[in-house]
Amino acid sequence: MRDNIGTGLSSILAQHLIVSFAPGEVTADRAMQLGTELCDEFLKGEYQYFLAVHTDRDHIHLHCIFNNINMIDGKTFETHQNQGKVSERKWKKLREAADNLCSENNLSVIQNPEMSKGKSHYEWDMNRHGLSWKAKLKFAIDQVVKESENFDDFLMKCRSHNIEVVYNPEHVIDLKFRLEGQQKYTRARTLGWYYETKQIRRRIDQYRGVMNFTPKTRIIHTDNDKFQNSYGLKKWANLQNMKEASRVINILSKYAVEDNNGLENMLMSEYARLGSLSENLNSMNTEIEELSLKIKVAKQAKKFESLVSQRKSLTGRAKDKFDKEYASEIHAHQKAVRQLSEWFPDGKFPTPESMERKRNTLKEERSAKNEEYSVLKSKITELNYARQTLDDYLKNERNVQEHRKKKGELE
Repeated sequence: MRDNIGTGLSSILAQHLIVSFAPGEVTADRAMQLGTELCDEFLKGEYQYFLAVHTDRDHIHLHCIFNNINMIDGKTFETHQNQGKVSERKWKKLREAADNLCSENNLSVIQNPEMSKGKSHYEWDMNRHGLSWKAKLKFAIDQVVKESENFDDFLMKCRSHNIEVVYNPEHVIDLKFRLEGQQKYTRARTLGWYYETKQIRRRIDQYRGVMNFTPKTRIIHTDNDKFQNSYGLKKWANLQNMKEASRVINILSKYAVEDNNGLENMLMSEYARLGSLSENLNSMNTEIEELSLKIKVAKQAKKFESLVSQRKSLTGRAKDKFDKEYASEIHAHQKAVRQLSEWFPDGKFPTPESMERKRNTLKEERSAKNEEYSVLKSKITELNYARQTLDDYLKNERNVQEHRKKKGELE
């Protein structure tokens, strides 16, 4: 049995549980009856639910989707049932109820269930489609990035999210990850630029609303005796500062910014857009990578279709001779078909050509998004320059006034 008990966030609309029966133990009707009994006992009539029995595998299994909102008081399932210690949480009670129901009906029960854990819907969906550790690892890292205060916090939170992380800034390969259950570490660089140290730091800053671009400004500070006692130096410095101020005014005019508040608000908004674009690009990259793998496997299956068709027409010694001669090709075809069956359990395999068209479309969309990302990043750099320079310019003016006041030049 697998379950996806939520986290208490209001964004969760429904819960999903699956109960699997050993091959040949129950009929579809019997599975539906047992599922109804389990839901009635577990949900106590307080949550709307929907049941479906699947017979597409050698084992019959039952899906239940139930509303996350309690019909009695409108509170979430997590609020009522999933708080407190892990040992007391509802998913454990659900497993116990399912095991008891199966035992009462002389059906198989998983031994040592404590060795396994419930899965999130994402993990279940990834496993259902046979997707790679890389895709799962990327998703897990993305969640940690969103929760982290800074890079050190990110490294610490990785461990609490079942991600082993090795960070050594002195090495060329400075960062690598391993998801729980994964055999080998995966280099950050292998996951893509979006998961390298520099980008993770920037992503954390973006999510935290920190303006991490801090371009150097050219404001010359004239609040010391060197400038105040030299008319020529002071005049030159003021001219340079006026040039920088003029550049800032042009930037603010370009983006229709009227004041400091408007500048800060625009920067925050554009940082949010940049983060969203980054996520979008990452999602596209992942989908393109997965499509490339599926295309490769589909082409492998198609390559030997004619041989497999030819084999079907053979019998006896001719078939044995054929199998011996083309053993590697037949094995390659069978392996490819098995993989496609895991990705597309309904048996409807898309053609390599259709997947290539989809991949090409995604690549075009990614190219447009990359251009949008580049333009937005340039805008943010300009706005940050304006913000930093404006702050520095005003600070210099205040310091000059204070300096003159101390010298008794002002009333």
